Amino acid sequence: MPTPAPGSSSSPAAPQATARVVFQPSGRRGTFDIGTPLLDAARALGVYVESVCGGRGICGKCQCSVSEGQFAKEGLTSAAGHLAPATDKESRYAELRGLASDRRLSCQAKILGDLVIDVPTEAQTNRQIVRKRAEIRHIDPDPAVRLVTVRVEEPDMETPRGDADRLREALEAASGLVGLRFDPPLLASVQTVLRKGQWQVTAALYDDAGEPPLVIGLWPGEKTTAYGLAVDIGSTTIAAHLCDLTTGRTVSSAGTSNPQIRFGEDLMSRVSYVQMNPARLPDLTRTVREAINALVGKLVADVGASRSDVLNATFVGNPVMHHLFLGIDPTELGGAPFALAVSDALTLPARDLALELAAGARVYMLPCIAGHVGADAAAATLAEAPGKGEALTLLVDIGTNAEIVLGNRDRLLAASSPTGPAFEGAEITCGQRAAPGAIERIRIDRVTLEPRFKVIGLDEWSDEPGFAEKVDQVGVTGICGSGIIEAVAEMYLSGLINEDGVIDGAMAERTARIVPNGRTYSYVIAGDGIAITITQTDIRSIQLAKAALYAGVKLLSDKLGNPPIDRIRLAGAFGSYIDPMYAMVIGLIPDCDLDAVSGVGNAAGTGARMALLSRKHRREVEEIVRGIEKIETALEPDFQAHFVNAMALPNKADPFEKLRAAVALPEPKGGGDGPDGGRRRRRRG
Repeated sequence: MPTPAPGSSSSPAAPQATARVVFQPSGRRGTFDIGTPLLDAARALGVYVESVCGGRGICGKCQCSVSEGQFAKEGLTSAAGHLAPATDKESRYAELRGLASDRRLSCQAKILGDLVIDVPTEAQTNRQIVRKRAEIRHIDPDPAVRLVTVRVEEPDMETPRGDADRLREALEAASGLVGLRFDPPLLASVQTVLRKGQWQVTAALYDDAGEPPLVIGLWPGEKTTAYGLAVDIGSTTIAAHLCDLTTGRTVSSAGTSNPQIRFGEDLMSRVSYVQMNPARLPDLTRTVREAINALVGKLVADVGASRSDVLNATFVGNPVMHHLFLGIDPTELGGAPFALAVSDALTLPARDLALELAAGARVYMLPCIAGHVGADAAAATLAEAPGKGEALTLLVDIGTNAEIVLGNRDRLLAASSPTGPAFEGAEITCGQRAAPGAIERIRIDRVTLEPRFKVIGLDEWSDEPGFAEKVDQVGVTGICGSGIIEAVAEMYLSGLINEDGVIDGAMAERTARIVPNGRTYSYVIAGDGIAITITQTDIRSIQLAKAALYAGVKLLSDKLGNPPIDRIRLAGAFGSYIDPMYAMVIGLIPDCDLDAVSGVGNAAGTGARMALLSRKHRREVEEIVRGIEKIETALEPDFQAHFVNAMALPNKADPFEKLRAAVALPEPKGGGDGPDGGRRRRRRG
């Protein structure tokens, strides 16, 4: 029978008429009457939770759990006691089939108070698509781990040398290494392994700069295969790549949602959660490590290997993810001077991080650049090498916190901007993360103002033959980041919104898709089933996010004297799937020749693989971080002015001449956000 987690409230919330509920990892939220079953709330919000028994509490497919604590961003406190006690059906299911103590059946659990609900991946029918594959990149292998097979002289009465000492001498002679040491836990198995291998053994030697070489693995006989792991811990997704350390080949890749999202959708939300719930810090660390261990299990199974074959690992992530993975309190990153607990590269035993790899496996943590420019940005810079050429290159990893690198061989600068989760579907009325059924592409006819769109999971556009017959396979469930970018850009290009991002109410005379929404208007993309609309608030959220990113880029450009940017590289899963033209139309990225803008995929993951497979690349990324100039946007006096200008589409101050030469942008026009189409005075917040 489910019981509240330690430290949670076991009594019902104070009497109230309604309660707020946030579902993670989708980020969907709403207000519901007290007594509403969680499954009904999920369905009302379009959160897909599997249930095959019709809500009778039999199948157990609809399990969920409560994320407990104070959530400052949501302005609520969530506790297990904010659900009604377990029903007889739940108790019966737990007795017969087992139910974890932190799980409830959402068809039976009724809402009594404010809640943050985590929907486990196995209960999600429309799971997020993790778009972080291993990019093709040839890397000459020179790993920190190598396998050496030796034959050791058997002991005799006349030479009373220890077995481990004779093995060490044989390994030093074969490898050319001096001062070789054993990882202490290996010493207990040396004699057993030597005799099992009839005095022939294979050792894994870890040799990297800054510390004496180390024996980290030992096997009887000959062993020829060793694997390494490269991991990119994103705030939303985690991507892992298994590499053959001998050949340098990536043999398997896998990804998953970052389970920390139940504690907050963006970085600052998680920092705030730890500040307000300090005793829960170990929970954030444990959940991400468990997710990584699950990925390792999948990766080694894919190639018929075992966890004990994984001898080395590299990790990258933004500073908050970096600290939480290491078990370090990130609260100092929540305010100026945004101090990192540690920024240099680290080498640690995998066992100290509760990673289920080889017993002696070592972890190399790439260095962080600054308080909000992390090891992921350092890895992306290593992979894309903007500092090696003459062309002025802008490298941007667009996520909940955009990391920006600008420069060339003469000078390289880095900064970050708090874009928030809008580009990933959060804070958008019908927004969702990339999953089957999410609108990812949209076009609006300039004459009829009718939309056509494409959803993830189907090849056909909504106006093409076959779409109507196939759409029931995935549904039309919401709109993801790339779709939101295109929707706002298309609304601007078709005249539905003006340069200030205001939906023009007068356009309701031309199309029934412009509908009143309180004192503003909305645009209806799809109306069957769950209505998919773009509201004035949604457009404002996108404007705020894109203005923050653009202002950060502008600050770096100011430091260089505002030269023209030669090329733009968009890193990360989101950057690889957005259309560069639409990103430039809304002013997300600065003016540049469109053919010089491209997505570079998971550049952070590529950098992590480079550091895994080459000691030279480890030294290179350490040198990059030492030489890069860090700009703290929060302390720059011009940030606010750049931000205000960047709220306009594409920008109030910058002319975007190259874009205008390629795309017919609308002429400026008036308009307002009131139902009568007139401009109304906005209140100061």
